[in-house]
Amino acid sequence: MSKVTLQKKSGKQSSRTISHMPRLDTIEMVEGMISDKKEFSSKNRLWRSLPKQVQYKTFTTILDYLEKSNKIMYDKRGAILWIFADNLKLKKLRRESTVLR
Repeated sequence: MSKVTLQKKSGKQSSRTISHMPRLDTIEMVEGMISDKKEFSSKNRLWRSLPKQVQYKTFTTILDYLEKSNKIMYDKRGAILWIFADNLKLKKLRRESTVLR
């Protein structure tokens, strides 16, 4: 979150916090782009390939979320890699599995 200081006409200062909270459809759009292609050579290349414009701060917030949720990772060069296990075999195993007690 960013803290912004505003100057009012009366000369008094006021501060408030402004955050870049992405909408769910925007998160899904970025996630879908990465999962379809599996790799992007840079943040900038991914950002420019999105089907609709997204503020860069919002975009980086989404990438932080995806990294923390173990869906993406960055290599040594800064390339973005999709690492989330979402293949069909895994989904079938989860559906058919039973809980051992």
